[in-house]
Amino acid sequence: MDRKEFTDLKVYLVEPSHTQQLIIKQHLGEFGIADIVTLTSGAHTLDSLPHNQPDLIISAMYLPDMTGVDLVHAIREEEASYDMAFLLISSETNIKYLEPIRQAGAIGILPKPFSPQELDIALSATLDYLNPSKVELDHFDIEDLNVLLVDDSQLSQHFIIRILNDLGIELVTTAENGKQAINILRQRYFDLIITDLNMPEMDGLELTRHIRHQPGQQLTPVLMVTSEQNQNRLAAVEKEGVSAVLDKPFEPSGIKKLILQLLN
Repeated sequence: MDRKEFTDLKVYLVEPSHTQQLIIKQHLGEFGIADIVTLTSGAHTLDSLPHNQPDLIISAMYLPDMTGVDLVHAIREEEASYDMAFLLISSETNIKYLEPIRQAGAIGILPKPFSPQELDIALSATLDYLNPSKVELDHFDIEDLNVLLVDDSQLSQHFIIRILNDLGIELVTTAENGKQAINILRQRYFDLIITDLNMPEMDGLELTRHIRHQPGQQLTPVLMVTSEQNQNRLAAVEKEGVSAVLDKPFEPSGIKKLILQLLN
């Protein structure tokens, strides 16, 4: 991707450590990013957003007054906040703390320290998110595509819907778990089903198993979008006939590529 595109990004850097501020700003500067507002707390960030919205918010996990999880959840309370990308930089590895960030629609999670290649991927994903292009399908118009989105996280739903809308997909029906999805599937046909794996009532594995045993739905593409790291569970999902698996957080270009592969 053309590095010159990075230079137009407006960035909020939310980091209480002065040393980390300097390190991250130096890395961003190597990509030509100069429009960086440095903030040290969640409250200061939330107070600043109504007056000056950035393209990208880069946050540490632990802030003086809240966590990065608290911050992204507070930001995502406003529908317009999905016009901004959110990137977490943290040395945290505990899935209990990272899972809410994945579900909230972060564009990426970078470790401390991160490599220039990892930052390049995250910034490229940010540009894909901010400057989407519609999917062009061979056999029908993308606007006519009926999609069922199954996810128990409202934040994740909103984030994925935003990306689908940007790709030109307008007809999106939502369900909070597999049981709700099955009830909807009894009434309507869908061209594509996008589901989370871990959900209450009925998870994505059981939902996929049900779909693959229903006449008329056996060939419906099922895209699993999940933060699951357990390889045994992922192998079980693939065995049940899921069409493709995409990690959370994911790059918008990744879901576009999979949709093209599944529907063309």
